[in-house]
Amino acid sequence: MAVATTAPFLIGSGRVEHRAHTYPEPGAGQLLIRPRANALCGSDHGLFRDGSQVVAGHEAAGTVVAAGPGATTPVGTRGVIYLMGYCGRCRSCRAGATNLCLDKAGDMGFNRDGGLGPLELVEERMFFPIGDDLPFPLATMLLDVMGTSGAALNRALAVRPDIKSLLITGAGPVGIGVLAVARLRLGQDVPIHISDVSGWRLSFAESLGGIPVHADSVADLPPVDVAVDASGRAAARRSALDRLAKRGVLVCVGHGEDLLLQVSPDLIAAGRAVLGSEYFPYGDFAGNLELLLHNQDYLGQIVTHTFDVGETALAFETFLSGESGKVVVTQEAE
Repeated sequence: MAVATTAPFLIGSGRVEHRAHTYPEPGAGQLLIRPRANALCGSDHGLFRDGSQVVAGHEAAGTVVAAGPGATTPVGTRGVIYLMGYCGRCRSCRAGATNLCLDKAGDMGFNRDGGLGPLELVEERMFFPIGDDLPFPLATMLLDVMGTSGAALNRALAVRPDIKSLLITGAGPVGIGVLAVARLRLGQDVPIHISDVSGWRLSFAESLGGIPVHADSVADLPPVDVAVDASGRAAARRSALDRLAKRGVLVCVGHGEDLLLQVSPDLIAAGRAVLGSEYFPYGDFAGNLELLLHNQDYLGQIVTHTFDVGETALAFETFLSGESGKVVVTQEAE
């Protein structure tokens, strides 16, 4: 039976309006989830500014409340929701690259109702169980903070497995995620420089083990093995490329502006590579969950603010102020 309720809609100009909304019952192979926490993301900024026709939120953790025919996940299972409605059948999905699905059905929170609402309808294959002990706000770290950032690091390691130095341009949530995952996976001895123009973000990055560098001073750094651009800024990408040593790798994970390069001096002569990294494969969840379970205190520092769903507008204002880590909107169980 369909569920009639109310849900928060971003209606533009930073306003949130709770409207009557109906969720269908789960169909074959689907789950109905009750979100308990949803982390905000920079890609939500446009929705907060311009409004959205669907319920926003794409970094959700919650509990299964109903399962459709053929779904085997028990009601009451706790887990997180993958952003992309990947098909599971195409060449990319069969290769494990669900983040590059060739027949994607949609994206949660962008063209399908997302995690800021009281319910969320997903295909069962998009749901990842997390067990009973992980707090829901912390579980959201498995999505963009660890998932997207970890996938960018994996892209670099595939080309340059012997990383001994790292530069991150952009100390927003994804850049902070790259810092945290790299610190845990590469060890304490690898220097990780992270640049930004914000003094607050640089201080926050330093508290997590990064070496802060103002964006204007990146050119003064020694050459690095790998650079990850999480800013999306053309100037930052260019400065990162310029700091690469021979065999260096630049991974662009932040959407945004262009990168202008000269193939011979920038790539061929130094044997460098420039890669893109989009979201993360579903298969990365298992390893990231283990990493999170063993490093909850460290990774938990990234969540700096939590707000009740009734304070969604204030949550966005706090997140967009530039002086926060991850901001998480929570909902009580009914």
